[in-house]
Amino acid sequence: MDVIGVIPARYSSTRFEGKVIADILGKPMIQHVWERAKQAIVLDDLIIACDDERVASVARGFGAKVVMTAKGHACGTDRLVEVINPLDVKVVINIQGDEPLINPRVIDAVGQELIGNSKVSVATVMKKIENVGELTDPHVVKVVVDKNNFALYFSRSPIPFLARNSEIKHPMYYKHIGLYGYTKDFLFTFKNLLPSPLEKTEKLEQLRILEEGYRIKMLETKFDSIGVDVPEDLEKVKAYLKK
Repeated sequence: MDVIGVIPARYSSTRFEGKVIADILGKPMIQHVWERAKQAIVLDDLIIACDDERVASVARGFGAKVVMTAKGHACGTDRLVEVINPLDVKVVINIQGDEPLINPRVIDAVGQELIGNSKVSVATVMKKIENVGELTDPHVVKVVVDKNNFALYFSRSPIPFLARNSEIKHPMYYKHIGLYGYTKDFLFTFKNLLPSPLEKTEKLEQLRILEEGYRIKMLETKFDSIGVDVPEDLEKVKAYLKK
């Protein structure tokens, strides 16, 4: 296989337990994610990786392919590695189980970038911020990039900082859309990296990659998404779907 998608879907969550099966307009959130991901052309297979039978039962109920994983994983990446370890695949796309609005074209873009560009081992997505409120929302992760659209830094704070005497009056701000693609080889490299100081500070796993000197390719998209971190985010998603 060239590309598979894995949706890590653990039941426990510090800020919102059981959120992956929370109801959104009559469907569990994980079903919204799965149905959108199924529309991606690039995926040869799609798996929901669970650590709790409550999630697995719901996922099987709407026809998903489910793999049960260990409960003790420290992060979604470890769960991803357990799933793909025995598989013959080139590229793995980590589709977050709390991104019910993810657009399948975004998944396609990430998969195609990794298949078509041998110099890229990790790719993810960014979108121009149009809602000023997202700049100061710590649940919305911001990213700055170099001239070739490789990530320089991710933060929960507004970046870049607009200095009072800045020559640029209207800087471009981008938010990170929570979807990652990796070559299988790099995924195992990533798993063996120790959590880094910046990662521990910001609680952003992708900073571990940057601190170790690896590069993350950022693909710009016009498609918005809303990650569900707290119960209040469900209302934002519902409002978006009702438009």
